[in-house]
Amino acid sequence: MNQSLHAHGSPQDEPRSTWPAVSVIMPVLNEERHLADAVGRIMAQDYTGELELVLALGPSRDKTNQIAQRLAAGDPRIVTVTNPTGRTPHGLNIAIKAAQYSILVRVDGHSLLPADYIRIAVEAMDAHGADNVGGVMAAEGVTAFEKAVARAMTSKFGVGNARFHTGGEPGEVETVYLGTFRRSALERVGGYDETFVRAQDWEMNHRIRQSGGRIWFTPSMRVTYRPRPNIKALARQFFFTGRWRRVVGREHQGTLNLRYLAPPLAVVGIVVGTVAGLLGFWPGWILPVGYFLAIPVGGTLLTMGGLPLKTRLCLPFVYATMHLSWGLGFLTSPPGLGLNRDA
Repeated sequence: MNQSLHAHGSPQDEPRSTWPAVSVIMPVLNEERHLADAVGRIMAQDYTGELELVLALGPSRDKTNQIAQRLAAGDPRIVTVTNPTGRTPHGLNIAIKAAQYSILVRVDGHSLLPADYIRIAVEAMDAHGADNVGGVMAAEGVTAFEKAVARAMTSKFGVGNARFHTGGEPGEVETVYLGTFRRSALERVGGYDETFVRAQDWEMNHRIRQSGGRIWFTPSMRVTYRPRPNIKALARQFFFTGRWRRVVGREHQGTLNLRYLAPPLAVVGIVVGTVAGLLGFWPGWILPVGYFLAIPVGGTLLTMGGLPLKTRLCLPFVYATMHLSWGLGFLTSPPGLGLNRDA
């Protein structure tokens, strides 16, 4: 059953058995901790259309691939393919090529889908004529540090006003978390650009919009996201995201706005102000002190409600790490990054 949505009409008006077939695609690397739970949520979807899961397995250093093979052996709907580079855009393109169906649900190995996720995505895609539908990246932590990251990643103090982070009204947007795509849209723009080791989702959605497609945000699609477990991993994540977001801005002129420029401006202000202060120009201290009072301290006071004490103590460090790592990555992004596919 490899037919488009519009060939069926609206899912709300149809018997559930006639809903379109769906392929879930998941690039996987070093996901030993979360993979079984992520796959279990996918295979337990409240969706009666045909469903398959394609796992693109990278060269993991843990037991991820053994877990994936065990899961595939226990369910014929699960297919595994090899992603030699381990990079996300390569894995996505490999999985897309291996997938059978015309609707593609992109999922990560540490994302936990609610039971109605695919059903809501199919309904919204058809209702709004969208080429990609996505929802909220609902960060949830387990440890005190992860809970602090989760709170920061769902706060405007941490990530700005992107609806896929903080929620909001349904509607057309620039990008969404993960996404449920029409295969025709991906084929129209040539798939994921493998140049973009990071920020490939934003870049892909930009090209879909440039080609006349529509990206639709639906807040009822909430995906549980597991944050990075320590400050080093968090800093690395945001540093490289900042680096690659600058590449997107370079390749697609006019796509940078204040939300993306705020972290690098904060880094510049802190450095310049600190140097000026150390050289005896005392007003220079206004910039670094003002930042830390306004964001790590002020943001913590305004967003720490309901958190245990240990998590509250982590929160200022999480905010500062996210902002400054992203800003530093953006500022130090090499001019040639993304120009060579092996970079």
